Amino acid sequence: MKELQHLNKYFLKYKKQLLLGTVITIIARIFLLFTPRYVREIFVVIEKYLRGGVSEQVVKAELTEVIIYIIGASLIAAIFTFFMRQYIINVSRYVEFDLKNEIYNQYQKLSLNFYKKNRTGDLMNRISEDVSNVRMYAGPAIMYSINTITLFVIALIYMFNEAPKLALYTVLPLPILSIVIYKLSKEIHIRSTIVQQFLSKLSSSTQESFSGISIIKAYGIEPQTSANFKSLATESKEKQISLAKVQAWFFPMMILLIGTSNLLVIYVGGMQYINGEIESLGTIAEFIIYVNMLTWPVATVGWVTSIIQQAEASQKRINEFLKLEPEIKNTVETPTKITGDIVFNNVTFTYDDTNIQALNDVSFHIKEGETLAILGKTGSGKSTILDLIGRLYDIDGGSILINGISIKDHNLTDLRKSIGYVPQDAFLFSDTIKNNIKFGDQEATDEEVFEAAKNAQVHKNIIKFNHGYDTILGERGITLSGGQKQRVSIARAIIKSPEILLFDDCLSAVDTETEEKILKNLTKITKGKTSIIVGHRVSSAKNAHKIIVLDNGKIVQEGTHETLINVDGYYQHLYLKQLSESSSTKD
Repeated sequence: MKELQHLNKYFLKYKKQLLLGTVITIIARIFLLFTPRYVREIFVVIEKYLRGGVSEQVVKAELTEVIIYIIGASLIAAIFTFFMRQYIINVSRYVEFDLKNEIYNQYQKLSLNFYKKNRTGDLMNRISEDVSNVRMYAGPAIMYSINTITLFVIALIYMFNEAPKLALYTVLPLPILSIVIYKLSKEIHIRSTIVQQFLSKLSSSTQESFSGISIIKAYGIEPQTSANFKSLATESKEKQISLAKVQAWFFPMMILLIGTSNLLVIYVGGMQYINGEIESLGTIAEFIIYVNMLTWPVATVGWVTSIIQQAEASQKRINEFLKLEPEIKNTVETPTKITGDIVFNNVTFTYDDTNIQALNDVSFHIKEGETLAILGKTGSGKSTILDLIGRLYDIDGGSILINGISIKDHNLTDLRKSIGYVPQDAFLFSDTIKNNIKFGDQEATDEEVFEAAKNAQVHKNIIKFNHGYDTILGERGITLSGGQKQRVSIARAIIKSPEILLFDDCLSAVDTETEEKILKNLTKITKGKTSIIVGHRVSSAKNAHKIIVLDNGKIVQEGTHETLINVDGYYQHLYLKQLSESSSTKD
């Protein structure tokens, strides 16, 4: 139960509803327990008549009165039971809502390293399946626990008050059941944890297969993928069956308990009636009804125990993530203004997950409104610089200054709001093209969306679709080509009109003619804004105020286009190579 203590804050939040639900539950059980006592009265009246103590008319009147009481008590119990479920079950839905939001907010706070180490399917499983298991504890488990305790306490008081010896024999099997439940619960907890782990593996495998379906089909490995999935699903099934086998012991134990209790009531009660220790056969009938009324509550002891064990296993998995401290923290609450003056002073950075040093003693200065181009081989650290400016990671050594202030001393929200970022791997959401562009500015008008698309040279492509800007994109924008996705991503960044624009090799999938048009438009758009362009083409760098060339995380060349083409090195070689390729293409 230690892991489930995390939910206490939610129970305190909804304490009024829970308290009212508890009171209603107790009232409902009290009225429900009137029925056995009235049944006993029916036997007493009939026995009086058989002994000649009352007339037939009196018997009919008394029986009618008792039946009305039974119907009335049952109706009241039913009404209160309805409200009991409304209050307590609703609270479980509120808790589910709050917990999902808490997990989702935590997911957003955690750094990119977290997502590199954890699989998407597992993250989804924890916010769906695990939270659903916890909801069952916050609602049905609590409701049935209150219901069971109330029913047992009141019923036992009535039973011991009426016939202590008979009551003792009736409840005799309960301690045996408690011991069995305790041992089964421990085993359920262990197997529930294993089941949840396998569900996460299954979700991750499925998610990866669907996301990479084009690769699976291209390589013709559907049979192998299906075999892998079948193997994992079979193993998951075996774990589920293993858990079900343990859980299956509960209901047979309940049936055995109730059957034993009924036999004891009939035998012991019958002997007491013969010996004159109880006055009426109605007492035996009353006790049989009590025993059968306790059937479901006793059965729910095992069910509730199973729910609690599963909920604890799920909450433990949830807590593992909730307890993680975000690596990137917003230490400044007050708003900060970003203008775009960026300085890297001897910056060193190593990725935790691979232990690869991406940057080593990198220094440069971009003044507000200037454009910096970064070139270099694959893996030289170009994209890392952009990630560090957006503070997706914190550096190991050196310093990054923006407006002359350490990047850590800026409000993180304001910093990222001031940046328009076009990633190397263009990611689009499963929404309309218009909404994907407006993701950069939710308040943008249609005219502004069209203008951004025109500047990104994608407007003509969009209007050719059947639904134009209202076209719904597939997962990750699969409806569009690689070049179209990149251009929509560019439109999304420039519509934001940020102080800093970061372009990470975002023109690699477009032809040179389209690239020239986009760069020409970007020159106008980025005027007065700080821009960083990462690329592999000289054409994207030649108009920049400053160019740096990276190799193995170090700056090996720095200058303007005019100076670098005249210096023997990577930039000159790249320039001559691309110039030669361009000439060959024209020929």
